[in-house]
Amino acid sequence: MMDEAIWQPLQVELSRWTNAKRIARFWLRDDDAVEPTAALERLLVLREAYQVPLTLAVVPAYAREQLARRLAHEARVNVAVHGWSHENHAPANEKKQELGPHRTLDVMSAELADGHKRLEKLFPDRFVPVLVPPWNRIDPLLANELPNLDFRALSLFGPPKGKFTAFLPVINTHVDLMDWHGTRGCRDHGQLVEAIVKELRLRFMSSDEPIGILTHHLVNDESAWAFLQTLFAVVAAAPACRWVSLPELL
Repeated sequence: MMDEAIWQPLQVELSRWTNAKRIARFWLRDDDAVEPTAALERLLVLREAYQVPLTLAVVPAYAREQLARRLAHEARVNVAVHGWSHENHAPANEKKQELGPHRTLDVMSAELADGHKRLEKLFPDRFVPVLVPPWNRIDPLLANELPNLDFRALSLFGPPKGKFTAFLPVINTHVDLMDWHGTRGCRDHGQLVEAIVKELRLRFMSSDEPIGILTHHLVNDESAWAFLQTLFAVVAAAPACRWVSLPELL
């Protein structure tokens, strides 16, 4: 059941968008998919119920044929490249990175090229040439090489940084459901609503950049599932909203 007091700020903000005849756009990215699981099935069923387009960031090294078969008839579900193996190569005293300055550009470029080819072959009708770096981190020098590897866009987290937008389009996520540095469960629902409202207000006057919602189906707790379902319902009920797919943004 929806807690009206928690969700009221979002409903009020969306009413403002409706009155201004503005359309707020959202997009959904879910990270770390490799194979069908009960959690992935739950996500697919939930997003289908509300007709929400979904981009799965798939880890190429471990992607399975079973996943390709499961997604074969899912409308508006796309697959992006989630690094190569989601392996950390940074030392213990640094933030985790697979695509950081800890290995040569040649090695990382070769891995990304292999990942691109592997997912394009596995998911010919679902694949989008977008790189989602593990942990949302990438060496700018490697980002500069992405157009040469046939990537058309980069997806990170937070406001686009100029050092990346100079290379190719950046289509970021902005609100992550998980509290990675605390409980490692879903963030407080009120805080999540506040974060979405903040993003909407930043865009109200001048921007139509879609707000990216980031999930991780493998670690979602019941609170995360409840929040996602309520968000889907609130957006579906608002004339000022629509979900967009990643291919629409390329």
